[in-house]
Amino acid sequence: MIIDAHIHFWNYNPVRDAWITNDMNVIQRDFLPADVQGIFTENNIHGCVAVQADQSPAETDFLLKLAAENDFIKGVSGWIDLTAADIEQQLDAYKNEQKLKGFRHIAEGEPEGFLLRKDVLNSISHIGRHGYAYDILVKQHQLNDALSLSEKLPGQRLIIDHCAKPALRTGNLSTWKQQMKELALNPDIYCKLSGLLTEDHWHNCNEKQLKDCLDVIFENFGTNKILFGSDWPVMLLAGHYTQWKNLVQQYTSQFSQKEQDAVFSSNAITFYNL
Repeated sequence: MIIDAHIHFWNYNPVRDAWITNDMNVIQRDFLPADVQGIFTENNIHGCVAVQADQSPAETDFLLKLAAENDFIKGVSGWIDLTAADIEQQLDAYKNEQKLKGFRHIAEGEPEGFLLRKDVLNSISHIGRHGYAYDILVKQHQLNDALSLSEKLPGQRLIIDHCAKPALRTGNLSTWKQQMKELALNPDIYCKLSGLLTEDHWHNCNEKQLKDCLDVIFENFGTNKILFGSDWPVMLLAGHYTQWKNLVQQYTSQFSQKEQDAVFSSNAITFYNL
């Protein structure tokens, strides 16, 4: 069984989705469950976690509606306003949504220190107390914030999206390697194998450097704290679904079947309570 722990859906809006620039024209369109079902069948994917791509309460409702209509969407990591004073009431409103498993904010677009603001820390702690996970989306230069966040919120289920977006195009990874090693020491922090193709040169990734990157992740997080994810459809900017899945399967073939199953399914089930 394979669960893709990181995919997105959207009805494309050129104003709202201005981050999808003209050099990304391949994803300047709608992407809905029907668009991925064939890909999932071809690649033997049994389910997925849909992750927010827009910063609005409507995004969470949109994803939950899709999850209710499509059984293969096993969970949703939605969006909630981390700066809101009524965070407790907002979370209470979702108490009957069985497929809501966590939340994410696009912190990579925020100034350094955003995740450590008092109101944001308070909100993430409330997220944890309500039984939800939190996806940390940062770039490698923001890893200090992720480290501090994890230290301030012991026991909170946290996951690093896209391996914290290492600077694969420049190859300047020494600080990233050290900080990921430090993060992995926290038993509550998991890591998603997703988004790496788009951090490298599109359609021309350095496979040796990518393997070195995977070495760092597996040596530090171990097979019990790593989740397979694709970042579809964003990953279409740099490659195709089967390419990424096969690359990860080839890399993990060095591990036992039980360890491979953990990376491709059971860790997602455990982390997101699927």
